[in-house]
Parts: sequence; structure tokens; C-alpha cells
Amino acid sequence: MTVTYSSKVANATFFGFHRLLLKWKGSIYKLLYREFIVFATLYTAISVLYRFLLTGSQKRFFEKLSIYCDKYAEQIPVTFVLGFYVTLVVNRWWNQFVNLPWPDRLMFLISSCVQGRDEYGRLLRRTLMRYVNLTSLLIFRSVSTAVYKRFPTMDHVV
Repeated sequence: MTVTYSSKVANATFFGFHRLLLKWKGSIYKLLYREFIVFATLYTAISVLYRFLLTGSQKRFFEKLSIYCDKYAEQIPVTFVLGFYVTLVVNRWWNQFVNLPWPDRLMFLISSCVQGRDEYGRLLRRTLMRYVNLTSLLIFRSVSTAVYKRFPTMDHVV
């Protein structure tokens, strides 16, 4: 299930971001707290076992076992997995940036398709670009609280 939190993210301050993480219904903490509790419990149990219950020879055997496991853990290509993840994140950000409605691209298209050097052609191109700017403003108003504060009502838009 998707949880929408756009309005809360847009209003978050830099120092209030940690409170925002705890307020999310779809929080990463809510998703991973069971695994974290299991990990912390097992780590504490192994640490207590190693520090207080094992003898000297058993500790050496445990250390050798740890080195053996670490040697085989190095075969997992963590850099490849991390690079793949970073590539996914950067591609997602780039796609969001590319899909922003840039009015100048549409302006070039309008100026090349709407012909005429007379007053009617100029007014038509200007009116079309005003509509493009209006649609961009309405979209940005629904997404960004800063734009919404600048244009709170339709009278401000006009």
C-alpha cells in the first residue's frame, strides 16, 4: 500500500526531518524494526557468549571461524551491488528532472509551428505561452508549498 506524505515532506525543516521519519505510516523503521530486534538480540547473545562463557581455546576457535567466514564474505561483490543501487537512484532522480515541464521546449515548438509575423501570430504565440505558464504554475502549486504560499488563491495567480 502506498502512503502519501508529500505535504509533510514539503513542509519539513532541516532540523525537523528526524521527527518526520518517525511520523511516517510507511516508515523504514516500521518496515525493519523486527529484523533489527532479531539482529541486536543475536549480536548481544554472541557477544555475551564470547566474552563471558567461552574458554581461551574456544575463543581462538571462534576467532578462526570468524576469519574463515570473513574470507568467504569478501567474495560477495558489495561494490557491484552498491554501484547498481546508486545507478538506480541517480536514474530515478534524472528521470524526475527530465520530466519537469520546461516551458522553453514548448515555446520553441510553438514558435516553429505557429507561423506569421503579423500581430495575430504574435498574440497567438504569446497567449499559448501564457497558458503553458499557467498550467506549469497550477502543477507546481499542487506539489510545492513554497509556490502555494506565493500563489495561495486564484486571484494571486491572475
